[in-house]
Amino acid sequence: MNYAKTLLGLYRFKRQAKLSPKQMHALQDKKLRQMLHFVWDHSVYYKRTFQAAGITEAQLDELPLSCFPTIDKQSFLEHFDELVVPPDLRQRGLREFDAAESSKQKLYKDKYHVVHSSGSTGRPGYFVYDEHAWNTMLLGIIRAALWNMSMPKILSLLAKRPRIIYIAATDGRYGGAMAVGDGIDGVGASQMYLDIKTPLNEWIRQIKAFKPNIIIGYPSAIKILAELVENGNADVDVVRVISCGEPLGASLRKYLEEIFKTEVVNFYGSSESLALGVEMNQKEGMLLFDDMNFIEVESGVMYLTCLYNFAQPLIRYRLSDSLTLKAAEADSHLPFTRAMGLLGRSEDILWFEDGSGNKEFLHPLAIEGFCIEGLKDYQFCQISRDAFEMKAEVSAHASKDSIRTEMLKQMKKILSEKHLEYVQFYVIFVDEILPDPGTGKKQLIIQKGDNGMVETLDKHYI
Repeated sequence: MNYAKTLLGLYRFKRQAKLSPKQMHALQDKKLRQMLHFVWDHSVYYKRTFQAAGITEAQLDELPLSCFPTIDKQSFLEHFDELVVPPDLRQRGLREFDAAESSKQKLYKDKYHVVHSSGSTGRPGYFVYDEHAWNTMLLGIIRAALWNMSMPKILSLLAKRPRIIYIAATDGRYGGAMAVGDGIDGVGASQMYLDIKTPLNEWIRQIKAFKPNIIIGYPSAIKILAELVENGNADVDVVRVISCGEPLGASLRKYLEEIFKTEVVNFYGSSESLALGVEMNQKEGMLLFDDMNFIEVESGVMYLTCLYNFAQPLIRYRLSDSLTLKAAEADSHLPFTRAMGLLGRSEDILWFEDGSGNKEFLHPLAIEGFCIEGLKDYQFCQISRDAFEMKAEVSAHASKDSIRTEMLKQMKKILSEKHLEYVQFYVIFVDEILPDPGTGKKQLIIQKGDNGMVETLDKHYI
């Protein structure tokens, strides 16, 4: 998209955010029915599975979405060729395109944006966007990045040609890196990629030369930059920080806001739909973009229906994220559904078992509300069926005694609420929690001793 089209599209998207909840529901339903009719007419897979479920074409306008069959990643990969609509999209061709080391071309067949995702299953998958879907998605992420800004303020910001740095894994077909790059081009800004594997001295040199005023990236990567700033090794003057790609805990959010002296935008997306939602206030929850997607939660399972990608339709596609939904109230000033409680992969769960064989789980993000002065970040390591460690990284001048006392107090309450009183919880203070060097993302749960961190001997437990 060129600059003028981007601004016009952004204006339209921002107007949709001002609809009433009733109007937003009507818009979402209209887009849903269009998608259902489209896949009935053009996707061999969906028409067959709809008919197998006893659904007729006449019912496409009346049945609730919950009546339609679901699909998971395994079925998606198995039936890829008959699910997608364009006849020139085939899984084998995408694999060859992705594997070809000599292929530096950005687009597949000069018209498809290909996002590579292995996900938690380890099996590589490809999520394909045609130009219309890609541009729609870009408007969604730009709207999120500039959330709470009026169009006059946005125009004023863009007129100054902001300098945007993206810190994450950038050396593959990662959806975030691809979308951020195209989105920055669309608003006419300057950009710099900083790969998570780049040595820190090179970080410092490039940041000093580029002088970014907007930061986008994985929160664990942005935290490293914040530490450079805190220690006087780097100097930045930023107007906005945008976190994406990982869950953002309350403590880390507070730390980033204190260091950069600006608000942090928490962006939510996935390879299947790169624009899912935005969070400005953790207490209010994540706002889900109902004008772009239809998200359901049934029996704790999340399903995504993307309303804008007609090349590779996803109807009730199972995601591994865990969340609870709260519909917008009739008098709400924003028309979007809120994702409350947990946000993260359901695989990131600690399971425990007592002496009688009774099992119970604890989701690490159940304590994302930990907001203790001086606590910067944390990570979990399960060491047995009835014990786990919590690695804690704290600010240089923080009181470990105070942090330890508050952590033990809050965790004891959480374990009691889950009837996990028998579980032993250890606090281990570490020098630094680093992202995984391969993915650039922080692992929320690790196996004991697999990340090479230097641990102190200051260990306490309940």
